[in-house]
Amino acid sequence: MASSELTPTGYIQHHLTNLKIQVGEGGFWVLHIDTIATSVLVGLAMCFFFWLATRKATAGVPGRWQAFVEIVLEFVDQQCKDSYQGTSRLVTPIAITLFCWILLLNAFKFIPADFLAIPMGMAAVALAEVFGAADPSKFNYWKPVPTTDMSATLGMSFSVFFLMIFFALRAKGFGGFIHELFTAPFGKWMFPANLLLNFVELLSKPVSLAMRLFGNMYGGELVFLLIWVLGSAGVAGMIAGGTFGLGWMLFHLLVVPLQAFIFMMLSIVYLSLMEEHH
Repeated sequence: MASSELTPTGYIQHHLTNLKIQVGEGGFWVLHIDTIATSVLVGLAMCFFFWLATRKATAGVPGRWQAFVEIVLEFVDQQCKDSYQGTSRLVTPIAITLFCWILLLNAFKFIPADFLAIPMGMAAVALAEVFGAADPSKFNYWKPVPTTDMSATLGMSFSVFFLMIFFALRAKGFGGFIHELFTAPFGKWMFPANLLLNFVELLSKPVSLAMRLFGNMYGGELVFLLIWVLGSAGVAGMIAGGTFGLGWMLFHLLVVPLQAFIFMMLSIVYLSLMEEHH
C-alpha cells in the first residue's frame, strides 16, 4: 500500500517497520534487509572515501577532503589518548570506525522519510515479484535510519562486548580474568555475589550502549514523522510542519554527532576498564 493511502497512524507505523525476510523453518531467523543493506553500503562507502583521502594525501598543503579526514582522525585519536590507559594499538582504529560509521548511519535522519522509504519499498516489491513471492506487497517497507533498529544497535554494542572480553583476556590471561570474576570486589569467600555482580555489570554495558543509541534515534525519528504528518493538515499544517521540522532538524545537528561520540567514548572507557587489574 502506498504511503499516501495510509492513515496518519498507519503512515508512521509503516515507516518504522523494517523490511523483513524470514529464514528457516517457521521463520526461526528474521533478517532486517534494509538495516543490513544500508549499514554495509555505508560502511563500504566510508572505507572507500577514507582510502581515497590516504591515496591522494600530500605532505604539503592538504586538500579539503584530506584536511577534513585529518581533523576527524586527530580528534578521535586525542579522545583515545585521554580516555584509554592501556597499551593496545587497536583502540584508535576501533574508535574511528565506531564514530564515523554511527555518525553516517545517524545522518540518514536528515533525509525526509518518504525520499527513501517509498522508492526503496517499491524496489523491494518489484524484486519480490521477480523472485515469485506469494504476496509481494508485504515487502513494501524500508526503514530509513538504521540506528532506529534495535538489531543494529545491539549488533554494534555486542561487538564492543566481545572486544571487551578480548582486551581483558589479552591483559590478564584466561586465569586472571576468571579469578577476578570470582574474587572481585568482595573477596574469594563471597564468590557467588562476585560472580553475579560481575555478570550483571558486563552484560549491562552493551545493553545500555544499544538502548541509549536506539532510544535517542528512534524517538527523534518518531517526532520527525509526526511533524511530517502535520504537514498534510492543510496550509496551516504545512507552515507549522515546516517550522517545527526545521527546528527539530537544527536540534539534531547536535544530537546526531553527539550520539555517535557518546557511543565511541563509552566503548573506549569500557575497553580501558577491562584491562585494569583488581
